[in-house]
Amino acid sequence: MPKNRPSSIDMLPEDIKEKLQELLRDPRVTQLEATARINAILDENGHDDRLSKSAVNRYAVKMDEVGKRLRQSREVAGMWINKLGAEPQGKVGHLLNEMVRTLAFEAVLDFSEGDGKASPKMIKDLATAIHRLERASSENVKREEEIRKKALADAADQVAKVAKRGGMSAATVQQIRTEILGIPQ
Repeated sequence: MPKNRPSSIDMLPEDIKEKLQELLRDPRVTQLEATARINAILDENGHDDRLSKSAVNRYAVKMDEVGKRLRQSREVAGMWINKLGAEPQGKVGHLLNEMVRTLAFEAVLDFSEGDGKASPKMIKDLATAIHRLERASSENVKREEEIRKKALADAADQVAKVAKRGGMSAATVQQIRTEILGIPQ
């Protein structure tokens, strides 16, 4: 089968494809039964095309592989999120950005090891994704800096209130506030 030709399963109407996926997820249904049921649905709906056992098998193997990779990525993400759970939210964002960068890099490597020909749409989509990722990363850095400044300002204000109530002079309170905020004198 040529590489660019969609599989018979890819050409199924979406509702019938979803039914096939449902049947393949059901451990009580064999691939042969799933094939027969989908072919019966196609027949009932007046479709001329039929699925072969091998097409259903290839699709099931592909979906199993996708499922394994998804479960693995969820486990890895869960492990890191649990590890970073007590850390500031920005750390998780940085980790996820780095994971997406790594995935994009691996996808490009995998692609280059294949036939090496990229469609203009694929290149555009990858460039757009990288641009958005970098913009999000930059926004995260700015947001973290704003949060840090706000936290320092709140801490400085709280210390100033306590210092005033404790009888410190206005000049001493101002000096403490300046030190906390890191304002050069």
